[in-house]
Amino acid sequence: MRARFKRLLFLVHRWLGVILCAFFAMWFVSGVVMMYVGYPKLTDAERLRHLPPLAAEAPLLSPQQALARAAVDAPLKELRLAAASGGRSAYFATPKAKGSATVAIDAMGGTRLPATDRARALASAAAFAAPGAGLRYLDVIAEDAFTHSRALDAHRPLHRVEVDDASKTMLYISGRTGEVVRDATRSERLWNYAGAWIHWLYPFRGNIFDSYWSDIVNWLSIAGIAMALSGTVVGIMRWRFVRPYRNGGRTPYQGFMRWHHIGGLLFALTTITWIFSGLMSMNPWRVFDTDAAPLQAQALEGGAPSLAASVAAPSALLAAAGGSVRELRWTRVQGRVVVQAFAAGGKPVLLDGATAQPLQLDPAALRTAAAQLLPGSVPRFAMQSVYDLYYYNRDAHTMTGGSAKPLPVLRVEFDDPQASWVYLDPYTGAVVGRSDRGKRSSRWLFAMLHSWDWLPLLERRPLWDMLLIFLSIGGAVMSITGIVIGWRRLGKKLRGSGVPRTIRLP
Repeated sequence: MRARFKRLLFLVHRWLGVILCAFFAMWFVSGVVMMYVGYPKLTDAERLRHLPPLAAEAPLLSPQQALARAAVDAPLKELRLAAASGGRSAYFATPKAKGSATVAIDAMGGTRLPATDRARALASAAAFAAPGAGLRYLDVIAEDAFTHSRALDAHRPLHRVEVDDASKTMLYISGRTGEVVRDATRSERLWNYAGAWIHWLYPFRGNIFDSYWSDIVNWLSIAGIAMALSGTVVGIMRWRFVRPYRNGGRTPYQGFMRWHHIGGLLFALTTITWIFSGLMSMNPWRVFDTDAAPLQAQALEGGAPSLAASVAAPSALLAAAGGSVRELRWTRVQGRVVVQAFAAGGKPVLLDGATAQPLQLDPAALRTAAAQLLPGSVPRFAMQSVYDLYYYNRDAHTMTGGSAKPLPVLRVEFDDPQASWVYLDPYTGAVVGRSDRGKRSSRWLFAMLHSWDWLPLLERRPLWDMLLIFLSIGGAVMSITGIVIGWRRLGKKLRGSGVPRTIRLP
């Protein structure tokens, strides 16, 4: 029985290794690339830096006027004003109804902007790029290697424009609103083929395998865990801890087999950890879902009038904000319409949407409203002034980086079945994060184990870099030796079966 089990372990590890060692080597190498070059994205901070300033002297309509002329009367989830569509000022209104598309409205005439054409795509690219940069219109696409993100679905099809700058930046322009929604330099694009694109198995996206992509990733990860676990058991069984083999070593193998045996024992734990945490990144079979109740946004809004009721003229708002304002954003907080005026960087200026006067939110009222965001009592409020294990910031290029994580932040802890936490920016009153039992489990089993984004380690770079690169090199060596061993074993099997390895043409 023991001999049969031992043989089964050998066979499982051997033949899974023939198939999977190439994937393992690819994952280790591409993981190192992703430490420094992430999948292309356009962060909000980057987008604001590239937007042209809004002209205070321009005859811009108020939101009430623009929405009335464009016949947009549905409750709005978001309303923005920016010179982001063809380089001219436009309102971008997103209805609350699920699946509703954003409507772009000319801020001076009040007419709905049509679907983006080549001319408007080029104009948007010109406004985004450096002054005088040459532009080359390429085509219209539904999706390509750098636009697999589901966040872009509302903007498809996408126009592609290449900027003739030193970076050969590729801009992707929304086919619906005319906004630049993604940028990717030539360096990012090239490195991504050796990084995120191959690491996330994106060759299976955007083609006949697209609907099976999640299953492919999940089952390859499960098979990888089985291969690594079986190899670890075999490696321990074949290692002589007390009495060495006749060759004087602790391992019976020579050459590549020796390197693979030793490397496997040294790096087995980190390999299993990374493959398992990669599987957890997919939230397989919804294991982290908790059926948490949706946030009751009206608790923060306080019964405020609709965004369409904002009558303050943009010229007055821009004058009150001062500086070079790139975007005005209307929200509802504490029973009033609040306008956030964004410059190229830093915090937005808060203005009253009716009077254009500067305002400051009431902290006590914000806590009272926050306690009603979810059912259940609130045993604890915490004003957090530093990042911690669950609320932290990563570099913009990383998978979990790029979104705003302001400090200080108010953490509201609910006594509900999901043990929910809600993070509020006390300055703007916006929800900037939400966590529950499932997400905190995902934090440990995915982000912590996969990226090692533990603050004491991240704050001591390049220690984090050196550690992850060393472990990745060790894993890659183990995988490459496995490829050589597997190839040789496959060759022997083919020769033994009489199947020719090459075909000679007459």
